[in-house]
Amino acid sequence: MINPCAIIPIYNHKDTIEGVLASLEPLSLPCIIVDDGSDSATQQVLASVTARYPWTHLIRQAPNAGKGIALITGFRHAAAAGYTHVVQVDADGQHHSADISRFLEAAAAHPEALILGKPIFGDDVPRARYFGRKISVWCAWAETLSRDIGDPLFGFRVYPLASTLAVGKRYRLGSRMDFDPEIAVRLYWAGVSMHNINTPVLYPAGGVSHFRLLRDNVRISWMHTRLLMGMVFRLPRLLRRRWGA
Repeated sequence: MINPCAIIPIYNHKDTIEGVLASLEPLSLPCIIVDDGSDSATQQVLASVTARYPWTHLIRQAPNAGKGIALITGFRHAAAAGYTHVVQVDADGQHHSADISRFLEAAAAHPEALILGKPIFGDDVPRARYFGRKISVWCAWAETLSRDIGDPLFGFRVYPLASTLAVGKRYRLGSRMDFDPEIAVRLYWAGVSMHNINTPVLYPAGGVSHFRLLRDNVRISWMHTRLLMGMVFRLPRLLRRRWGA
């Protein structure tokens, strides 16, 4: 039996957050929103929408510290409130919320697993980000000696809280766009199984991306370099897991 909630990290997504919350409403899923130092306009929108949706709980942290820090903050609050699993949903409206029920069914069937969304891209996907994502996928395969992580950058997923917080306590994880791939790889290294679910990626009007091509690619490249070095020390254990020994 799992007890899930949703977590939405948000930074200046004032034009899309209400649509995201409206899509979650039919699920009767409690939601923790972590405002990561948003501007005053976004704060006003958040005050309004959270008042209309009583199943939401707003946490504010300032100044902006990054998506990874916001998520860890949300995970800790969720665990303290008695939740066992967290559905990570981004505030930009790109995640297909109708698939959350499928994600939670998989989590109920595999409560110790990380349930990963595997994105189905349409023709509107930015080419540069698409090919950069492919490189990150190949790196995750090399770091785990498996193809169990379908897409390490896609933040639509269900975390088992106990093992996720244990990994977060043991390592200093990436604080920004490097968080999603690093936590997935480190959970794999910790013995957590991976389950991938295909889901479409949406690009809504008014959506804002905080991915910075140069800055974040450098950050992610350094993160993968560290993980590849860490993989070498874990090689015997990863090989045993790969071959079922």
